[in-house]
Order: sequence, then structure tokens, then C-alpha cells
Amino acid sequence: MNVTRTLLASALVALLAACSNGAQDSAQDAQKSAADAQQQADKAQQAADQSQNAATSQAADQAQQSADQAKDAAAQAQSAASSSTAGGMSDAAKDAASNAADQADKSADQAKDAADNAKSATDDTKK
Repeated sequence: MNVTRTLLASALVALLAACSNGAQDSAQDAQKSAADAQQQADKAQQAADQSQNAATSQAADQAQQSADQAKDAAAQAQSAASSSTAGGMSDAAKDAASNAADQADKSADQAKDAADNAKSATDDTKK
């Protein structure tokens, strides 16, 4: 998971170095959301490893699925941003990148919720 986080951070740095425009900004936002989602998935997995119960494991799996969705949305945003810079900025590319960034953000929120659920399940087993 550290490798994934490193790759996401590298992609974010590369995006920040690129010239900034609407689609690029959305792609950057999507990459950040994907990185946040992966961090939450890592936390959920740590909680699952500590408790070793079904509810925690399920929450960790949900967090990882959300992180994967965020990464997919970030890739879509980057693709839209790349196509817009190659052929001029189109409103469709901006919208596609923005929508993908929104989806990545929602997936990051879902990963955080699942990580919180995993932590709660761990805390419940300690009582």
C-alpha cells in the first residue's frame, strides 16, 4: 500500500508541475482525493488487522473498493485533462475532468466512512 501511496504522490507532483488550467486543476483534485481515499483504506485495513473480525474486514474491503473507484475517477480526470491540452481546451473536457474529480471526492468520502466503520468495529470488539 505504501507503493500505491508513493505512486499517487508522484502523479500528484507531476500534475502540479504541469501547466494549470480548468481540466488540469480538476485532475489534480481527483488525484488528491484518490490519495486521501487510499490513506483511509490503509487505516481501515490496519483496523481490520488488529481486530480480525468480519465487520471490520468488510469495512476495510469497502474502503479499498472506494479507494479503487477514486483512482479510476482520477485516471479519467487526467485523461480528460490530457486530451484537452492536446487539442485545445474544450468545455466537454473540463466537464469530464470536473465530474471525475467530483466522483473521486465522493469515493474518498466513502473510504473515510468505511475506515471509520472499521475503527468502530475494532473498538466494539475491545469492549
